[in-house]
Order: sequence, then structure tokens, then C-alpha cells
Amino acid sequence: MRTARPRATAHPGSGRGSDTAIAWRHRQFVLRVGGRSVRVSHRALVATVTSVVAAAVLAVFALGAGEFPVSPGKVISVLIGTDDSFARVVVLEWRMPRIVSALIIGAALGMAGAIFQTLTRNPLGSPDIIGFNVGAYTGALVVIATIGRDYARTAVGALLGGLAVATVVYLLSRKRGTVHGVRLIVVGIAVSAVMSSVNQWIIVKIDLHAATTAAVWAQGTLNGLDWAQAVPLGICFVLVTVLLGLTGPSLTIMQMGDDAAGALGLRTERVRAHFFVLGVALVALAAAAAGPISFVALAAPQIARRLTSGPGVGMTSSAVTGAVLLLASDLIALRALAPTELPVGAVTVCLGGAYLVFLLVTQGRRRAR
Repeated sequence: MRTARPRATAHPGSGRGSDTAIAWRHRQFVLRVGGRSVRVSHRALVATVTSVVAAAVLAVFALGAGEFPVSPGKVISVLIGTDDSFARVVVLEWRMPRIVSALIIGAALGMAGAIFQTLTRNPLGSPDIIGFNVGAYTGALVVIATIGRDYARTAVGALLGGLAVATVVYLLSRKRGTVHGVRLIVVGIAVSAVMSSVNQWIIVKIDLHAATTAAVWAQGTLNGLDWAQAVPLGICFVLVTVLLGLTGPSLTIMQMGDDAAGALGLRTERVRAHFFVLGVALVALAAAAAGPISFVALAAPQIARRLTSGPGVGMTSSAVTGAVLLLASDLIALRALAPTELPVGAVTVCLGGAYLVFLLVTQGRRRAR
């Protein structure tokens, strides 16, 4: 590992202290693993490590909160294997699957948001805005209505539904062989509206029991998740993450635009299709486990970008931020009206709606300058 020279230059008129702060922010490490190297800034490293610590603290607090409270010290004793009391059952069997699922689903949504916001080069290019989330819900809804709720079958249905909607949006967005980000977002919003109507029609037509199950699941909830869902969810998430890791810096190069990426030898349409499939797979994994949870994929990459002060959307920082956001939202859902438990999707919609308004106002002011 070596330290790269700072790329920042001092601002005219700034003091020595601010010059030092700017230089520290832009100072970078070059990490070399095998034949590959990754450039990481101090700011991004500190922000990501801080987010990981925040996720760990939230997880310990969530494992101890509930009708059977467990102190943080006892939770840590259970986790390191020095406590064999009844608290071990409460922490490891009752609450741990939900916490692990929240972390994985939040990370998957954060990564999916980073992928689609990079491909569209627009902060509104989130899977829950351009309809892929709704498409995954449609596929899962068809499975619930015809076969019943089962994680593996629901995941397959969500993946097929998300891919079908992604294909339709992709083809309708193509113009002269290329896909423009704004055009894709507009087409995605239109297709999302159509699919929402289809979903409502399906719920009206199916029997009452299946409709009730689908309506509760559609709110986006982590209630009832156990190791039977958490384990396959984690395995699938690791597989998709490995496939993303094998693509190397392709997504980073795509942030430069199709012309620049093509000039560097990248087959942009093939790379875009590859990341489309992996992004939809991440959305489908989350939707199959907890239903369509909105706004995490929208907010996490932009919050991570502001925390790391990076030039683009980072995959790792977006995943960690998404995990923190969803775990914090689930804690609010559990404790805000205790003992009544709210669906976590209701909390993310409230928080994400406020963030969307902030984002639109910020974008409007920038364009007005």
C-alpha cells in the first residue's frame, strides 16, 4: 500500500488550516491486491468505517430492544459465546435473523441504487423510481396468488418480473442505438404507473386470503423473517456481489459517459445490460424477502456520496449506508408505536419522501443558477 500525492490545490485566499483540510480530504491510498489496484481517499475510508461502526452499534441496540429487553453488555456476551442463558435464544434465534436480513436487504438496495444512478447518471435513476421495484413486486405477486408465499419461488417470480419490466423500459428508452438517462427515467415512471394499476387489479381478482397476504407483504415488512429466509438471502447476495466484483472498474468508467467509456475500449451496451441484470437481481432479492421497500435505493447512494465527498457514486459506501438506513428505519418501525409494529416500508416512505423533496429542490436551484 502506498500513499498517492494530494490532487487538490489551495483555494485562493484560503488559510493554511483550510488548505490542510482540503489536502487531507483528497489524499488517497492505493491498495494493491494481486494484479489489481484500488485508489481510496482518506475521506471515503473514514466515512465508510464510521458507517460500519454505526451499523454495528445499531445492531447491538436492536438485538437488545423489545418486550424481553437485553442489555448491550449481555448482547455482546451472547455474540462472543460467553452467555448461555435464555437471552441467547432471544438474541440469536428470535432477533438475529431480522437484523441480519435488514442489513443484507439495505445493502442490496443501496448497491442497486448505485448501479442505476450510475448508468442513468442521474440521482433520480433509482429502481423504485423507474419501475423495477414495481416489476419485481408484480412477479412476486403472481407467485403468491398462484402458488403461495415461499422465499425461493417468490424470489424467482420477483426476478422474472423485474427483468421483464427492465427489458420493456430499456427497449422503449433506446433511441438510435443508445439509452439516454433522462429518457429512461421518464419511460420508467410511466411503466411503473401502468404496473401499479396491474398490481391493484391482481389483488382485486385473487381470493381473500392471498389478497390479504399480498397486501401486508406489499407494505414492505421484516416481520416474521427467520433463518430459513435469511440464509438463502445471504447466499444469493454474496453470489451477486461476487459477480459485481468480477466486473472490475467498468461501472466507474461508465460514470464518465458512453462516449468516453467507448473511447477507453468499453462495450457500453453490453456493460449496461450486464449491470441491469445484476441490479434487478439485487432488487428482486430484497423484494422477495421483505416486499417492495421504497426510497432506500434512492437515498443511500446520494447520502454516501455526500459523506465520502467523492466524484461519483461508490458501491461499497452505498451498500453500508443502505444497511444503516434500513436498520435505523426498522428500529423506528419497532419502537415508535410499541408494542404495535409498523411495516418498515411505511417508515422509509416517510423519510424518503422528505429526502425526495429536498433532492428535487436542490436540483431545481442548481439548474436555476
